[in-house]
Amino acid sequence: MTIIVTGAAGFIGSAVCQRLLARGQAVVGVDEFNAYYDPALKAARAAHLDAQAGFRMVRMDIADHEAFRALVRSTDATGVVHLAAQAGVRYSIDNPFAYERANLAGHLSVLEACRHAPSVQHLVYASSSSVYGDRSAAGAFREDDPVNRPVSLYAATKRAAELMSETYAGLYGFPQSGLRFFTVYGPWGRPDMAYFSFTRKILAGEPIEVFGEGRMARDFTYIDDIVDGILGVLDRPGELGEHRIFNIGDSRPVGLMTMIEVLETALGKPAQKIFKPMQPGDVTETYADVTRLKALTGYSPKVKLEDGLPRFVDWYRGFYGG
Repeated sequence: MTIIVTGAAGFIGSAVCQRLLARGQAVVGVDEFNAYYDPALKAARAAHLDAQAGFRMVRMDIADHEAFRALVRSTDATGVVHLAAQAGVRYSIDNPFAYERANLAGHLSVLEACRHAPSVQHLVYASSSSVYGDRSAAGAFREDDPVNRPVSLYAATKRAAELMSETYAGLYGFPQSGLRFFTVYGPWGRPDMAYFSFTRKILAGEPIEVFGEGRMARDFTYIDDIVDGILGVLDRPGELGEHRIFNIGDSRPVGLMTMIEVLETALGKPAQKIFKPMQPGDVTETYADVTRLKALTGYSPKVKLEDGLPRFVDWYRGFYGG
């Protein structure tokens, strides 16, 4: 069986491709290799995939709906894992139209391609914990909680994609599963994420900017656990016309200052901290209730932050040196 993975040169996408290949499936990766962050890192991820039998990378903008539709039909893929998106809450403040194309037009292109491809049995796509808005006093986020007050354009586009998928599942009958990711970290991660940029600055002897005066907390989720959840859902499509939403996180929120302390220990070097107020679009805390995902797949996160961050640091030193 062939699986199409969009965003295949990205952090999560490349990890999903690796796992699919390891279990013997053919994979067609799709990525446009944009310059939101260092394209050399994306190229390095892609090089690891290109060296493996059963993998093919296609350089393509998924919002080019005619090209993507033709690709999906030509592969006879049985599943699509749609992870391509314009990420970043803060970036959306200054670059809104990048989100319109990647997250709205791109998602619609994927939906259209899947509905016109009889071989596709299941679409799994990336949503985000950001759809919940800023609700730090409400405890764990559950999939049936209200999601009608996004605080960033990024969050609004992710919620809009969920609504499009709900509509297409009902209209055209193919099963879809949306995954609301909580803060994903680990080797080969994204340079715009705090733990990654903090590592670079601490090693360089530069101060780090700690937003929200250090009071924020995140549900840090290690990449291997994320891939477990993605493939667990992919392997269990819903009924015809069913659209499901799942939280996928660690379910153990960690304070930002605690994360920095773990990182300092792993690096063997203290951070110089500059405390700043909350940035527009940021939320105070994220906290996943993963009961629904566990019931379907047996999902159980295994890697704690104090184990996962040192693994990232080891990878970082090996990849960048120092």
